[in-house]
Amino acid sequence: MVELDIQVPSAYDPFAEAKDSDAPGAKENIHIRIQQRNGKKSLTTVQGLKKEYSYERILKDLKKDFCCNGNVVQNKELGKIIQLQGDQRKKVSQFLVQAGIAEKDQIKIHGF
Repeated sequence: MVELDIQVPSAYDPFAEAKDSDAPGAKENIHIRIQQRNGKKSLTTVQGLKKEYSYERILKDLKKDFCCNGNVVQNKELGKIIQLQGDQRKKVSQFLVQAGIAEKDQIKIHGF
């Protein structure tokens, strides 16, 4: 008889390698969003920073550099979120890159 070389299919995770590597999809993204309040007032939120960073110290530097008020909010699903008064999206993005907290390709800016 003829011997056949047959492979039995098994569970294969196509994303297993990407989780361990530095592929673009494997990186944690930092999301910078703007929320419209009442009238002209707006709120900038920063979410997705690593947990080992001191959010209070980052907030203190952001408030000092941008001359605005802000606070750190604890969310059950999203973790800690930094909130700043006004539209500070581009400034926050530049600050995070200059401070070495994130790379430019990790930052996602949302909003109008």
